[in-house]
Amino acid sequence: MKHKYLFYIAVILLAAYSCTPNNQSVNIEISPDAGSNYKQGDKVHVKVSYPASYKADSVVYLLDSARIANRKDSSAFDLFTDTLGLGAKTITAKIYSAGKAEEVSTNINLLAAKAPEKYTFEVVKTFPHDTASFTEGLEYHDGVLYESDGGYCKEGQKSSLRKTDLNGKILQKVDNDCETFAEGITVIDNKVIQLTYHEKVGYVYDKATLKLISKFNYTQGAEGWGLCNDGKYLYNTTTGTNQILVMDKNNYRTVRAIEVYDDKGPINNLNELEYIDGLLYANIWQNNDIVVIDPKTGAVLRRINLTTLFPEPRPEPADVLNGIAWDAAGKRMFVTGKNWPKVYQIRIIPQPPKGGV
Repeated sequence: MKHKYLFYIAVILLAAYSCTPNNQSVNIEISPDAGSNYKQGDKVHVKVSYPASYKADSVVYLLDSARIANRKDSSAFDLFTDTLGLGAKTITAKIYSAGKAEEVSTNINLLAAKAPEKYTFEVVKTFPHDTASFTEGLEYHDGVLYESDGGYCKEGQKSSLRKTDLNGKILQKVDNDCETFAEGITVIDNKVIQLTYHEKVGYVYDKATLKLISKFNYTQGAEGWGLCNDGKYLYNTTTGTNQILVMDKNNYRTVRAIEVYDDKGPINNLNELEYIDGLLYANIWQNNDIVVIDPKTGAVLRRINLTTLFPEPRPEPADVLNGIAWDAAGKRMFVTGKNWPKVYQIRIIPQPPKGGV
């Protein structure tokens, strides 16, 4: 009986051993190292290595989920980054041998090719602004400002959507319900689209009357923040990230995401947005800068410092810069902030180098 048990154990061990070569991962490595930083335009030298005893039939490379190259052995290839969007990229190698595949991955961070140009401003004109308006969205169309004013009744402030002239007179106003915190707005196709903070809903109003036309489910992010459009798509910031979501203007579904980076890393807390002459202008929450973004790549091209526009200390810490509107016909830029007393028409100018010209 003892010999019988030993025989069974030997059979089990032999079976396990015979399966091991087919299931055991080969020691395969890939370069570059995970987390390596590159700038757009750099060539990324990609290479796998594996034991000489491992006979590979082919190696297939993928960038995220898209196939980008293949080799018959471990020879390297160069990944060109000129036309890639910025952000984290996953490079995967699938090594095939005798009908089976081994897989190894790494990741890189693709940054903007150069540092943003530094800009400052000059005030052209000032206009009155309602200090009770906690500005979340601002747009200029047909001679009037459209403004989304955020707040909850339980916190002493009710959200609204309003139209005002440049003298601060309220021409039309509709209030949201007490449980809704209004966020970014944009005007497109004779409609005003308004996001909400936590409520997971968007509102669609008639541009002329501000009558509510419809609602839609907002599921793109945990929170709705800024909103603008280029006539074809909506652009949306959410939840303090460095992402700008590009949405279909008709069904409000996300079609792609823009990762926003400068030459150092991601630019987080992107908030109120405006589309101006092919570029995106974004407030950074709790920051006195506006960043100018290439929507094709996510690269920050310019950084505009507005610290001296409405100097701190301000009445409340939450009274931050937030609100960019563009008069496309008159080529005028308007900016304001939460509960600020003024709307400023400003002109953007290059920042002089340190030490003067």
